[in-house]
Amino acid sequence: MNAFTTVAEFRSALRTWLDDHDLSPGPDHSLDAQVAQLGRVRRELYDAGWMRYGWPAEVGGLAGPAVFRAVLGEEVATRGLAEPGIYSMVEVLTPTMISYARPELAAEMVPLLLGGREQWCQGFSEPGSGSDLASLTTRAVPHGDTWEISGQKVWTSLAQYATRCVLLTRTAPGHDGITAFFVDMDTPGITVRPLRTMHGVDEFAEVFFDDVVVPADRMLGRPGDGWRLAMDLLPHERSTCFWHRIAHLYTRLDRLLDETDERNETDDAALGAAYLALHTVRCRSHATQRRLAEGARLGPETSVDKVLLATAEQQLFDTVRDLLPGVLELTDTPWRSEYLYAKAATIYGGTAEIQRNIIARRLLDLGRE
Repeated sequence: MNAFTTVAEFRSALRTWLDDHDLSPGPDHSLDAQVAQLGRVRRELYDAGWMRYGWPAEVGGLAGPAVFRAVLGEEVATRGLAEPGIYSMVEVLTPTMISYARPELAAEMVPLLLGGREQWCQGFSEPGSGSDLASLTTRAVPHGDTWEISGQKVWTSLAQYATRCVLLTRTAPGHDGITAFFVDMDTPGITVRPLRTMHGVDEFAEVFFDDVVVPADRMLGRPGDGWRLAMDLLPHERSTCFWHRIAHLYTRLDRLLDETDERNETDDAALGAAYLALHTVRCRSHATQRRLAEGARLGPETSVDKVLLATAEQQLFDTVRDLLPGVLELTDTPWRSEYLYAKAATIYGGTAEIQRNIIARRLLDLGRE
């Protein structure tokens, strides 16, 4: 592969390659088909080298700035090659493995994820312990050179397709008593039950762990590092992943414009407000991408990105409902499932209320007694 020196050079070469290689999905839009398409896209991009840019050589990468990954995901999203939410999981789990897994384990496993040979999931949320992650109760108990894990996770994306899971457990009281493991999903004692959401897709699952034995060398970091791992992981979820999601939402705005050729001033005002909300979060996300490229450590400031993105996504699909009357309610259209999915934007990944509390307390130093 060529050594690219600028983002513009990388984007131009990537676009040329994508124009010459048809990675378009087929007519089947089921979740099974989306996951299969995701694997296909990652394999093709990895084998051609594109998926390896922006990652260190120690895990099979070709180095280069992290912004190359943002550009790649943006092109995937705008061309509709893979669903951006599930595509972007690499931006959450790969940095976690690089930072916390044994180097040998990361070198072995990361290429399997980047190359589309495996899907992974993230076992964080529990019943009664969603946004309040510190209250999790899934327990890990040491037994010689293994740990025995018991408990339940919920809202685990794509768990039914996952080969591995980055799992948070409790090994002692408090924040310092949370420990992370990298668990093989075919280990005896693991049961996965998909959950049907209101937009009609089994994207999430509940996962049960009944005396699951995990080797001690599958621990990520040291005992008690789980809370720090989670705090490092969440900003990655809200950086490059968000950039991909924003690119996808712009394609939906373009589609709405195409379907509303005859508009009045009120319609134009609503479209302008939706565009402004998207443009605002894109500018914010661009600043986050720039900080990431400079090697800055991301932290609670990414809660601002989360609030802005959720607001923009819901505003966009509310505008779809208003400008295409009856389409969501009376026709079988992709707009309906996307509208319903957007209703959860202020819940998944940390509720809007929790994010505003973080902004107030950790960024603005408000609310202290």
